Amino acid sequence: MEGKAVIFSAPSGAGKTTIVHHLLKCNLNLAFSISACSRKQRVNEIHAKDYYFLSVEEFKSKIASNDFLEWEEVYTDNFYGTLKSEIDRIWSQGKHVIFDVDVVGGLNLKKHFAQRALAVFVMPPDIKTLEERLKLRSTETPESIARRMGKADQELQFANKFDYILLNDNMDKALKEAEKIVSDFLNEKSI
Repeated sequence: MEGKAVIFSAPSGAGKTTIVHHLLKCNLNLAFSISACSRKQRVNEIHAKDYYFLSVEEFKSKIASNDFLEWEEVYTDNFYGTLKSEIDRIWSQGKHVIFDVDVVGGLNLKKHFAQRALAVFVMPPDIKTLEERLKLRSTETPESIARRMGKADQELQFANKFDYILLNDNMDKALKEAEKIVSDFLNEKSI
């Protein structure tokens, strides 16, 4: 079996992580691509499960060694990226890889994997709902919410570059729709 790539992208607070976690439980032969990042580890996060937490120096060293499939400096000295070794690990297990990445990362992955990828943009019902969801997180400061909202305005402009736009105005409905589109894609014969 040749592995496929399923990419979920969205502005922060749109619900992509909840959808990806749901899909991982759906018996679709998916494995989560753990991203690398240089930000500080949050209290509830586990290294090598949620992210590979690297120092800025370690991250830059891996960039120089060409270890990343894609990477981005999201904010100053705040890097995120997909390690090539992570894709190899998942495909060697005979599984399909699923990504939970920001919009720029999602488009870079879509370009890299081409026909082997399904890129889904999770669309919030509106910008106000997005802000309310971010405020409900106990991890966000007013400054980080403002920064994420500014980024969200830009990210929404890229929705039409994805293969599918999944409206998340009702989580149960969005989960069912995500299951169907991912299942249909994984069951297609490769071109």
